[in-house]
Amino acid sequence: MEDFEKKVSITDPMDSEPETAAASASSSAAPAPAPQVLDLLRRFLAVQQRRAEAYARLKSGFAEYMVSGGEVAYQQLCGEITAEFNDCSKQVIEMESLFMAPDYGRVDLAQMLRAVQVQEKQKLHLTATIQLLKKASRPSERLVSHENCTFKKPMQHNCVHLHEITEAEGTEEVEADAEYDNALNEAIRGVQDAVTTINEHLEEVRYEIEALEGQ
Repeated sequence: MEDFEKKVSITDPMDSEPETAAASASSSAAPAPAPQVLDLLRRFLAVQQRRAEAYARLKSGFAEYMVSGGEVAYQQLCGEITAEFNDCSKQVIEMESLFMAPDYGRVDLAQMLRAVQVQEKQKLHLTATIQLLKKASRPSERLVSHENCTFKKPMQHNCVHLHEITEAEGTEEVEADAEYDNALNEAIRGVQDAVTTINEHLEEVRYEIEALEGQ
């Protein structure tokens, strides 16, 4: 299977910095009216909802791919998800630039959006790692090819894979399984940590919205 991270990835849009430098947000400039800030924050939450829906599609599509092996459908889905993630990132970067501009003067909110962007990138990278590992499966459970085996009868063959397993080979297999399990669990924990951090920032955004609505 082609490298999953080449199929689904957030590329340069997430890595780029906002065009407006933080220093341009003059402390003497009047802050933007609450309705404008509210509009941007609500748009940001809408983008995060799109991201959540894209992840749900990706999870469902990968599960179906693991069962059916439908490579073409999976590649098409990955292309759609990539476009969705990149569009979301582009929109958030634009919002970040606006918050940093003198007309808004909300560097704090710009930094919060940037923090979410960083966590989203990490989440996607680790999601790709998890799916690659699941596709590969544990070393001891991987299927072997019988191309080099000799066949005496249609239903019988001399399998080249059958041999007495030595203690050293058994130890290597156990170690390989342990390494696989550790890598998978580490990636899963990383995704969970990223999700927790993202949700904390989203809660801060909701508090900000409530405060602005109360003005």
